[in-house]
Amino acid sequence: MKLKPLNDRVLVKRIEMEEKTAGGIYIPDSAKEKPSKGVIVAAGPGKLDDAGKRVDMTVKEGDTVLFAKYAGTEIAIEGEEHLVMREEDILAIVS
Repeated sequence: MKLKPLNDRVLVKRIEMEEKTAGGIYIPDSAKEKPSKGVIVAAGPGKLDDAGKRVDMTVKEGDTVLFAKYAGTEIAIEGEEHLVMREEDILAIVS
């Protein structure tokens, strides 16, 4: 299934965090927090401003981003979890 977000929305796939801490302790699945870092899989064309002109997106496909902890709506695409969120929910682009 191919998904194309509308307006200023993006499709993000979470990047899984390591299962071991810096001290060598393994973290069980039940104690892990969902990561707030991901890769943009698809991006919409951008939102319309008051004059009706399209404002380009700041992010693009392939960008690694940080986003708010409870941002977006979780969806499953071919068995993998993704998030659909607005561009404004993205906090930073990781380079």
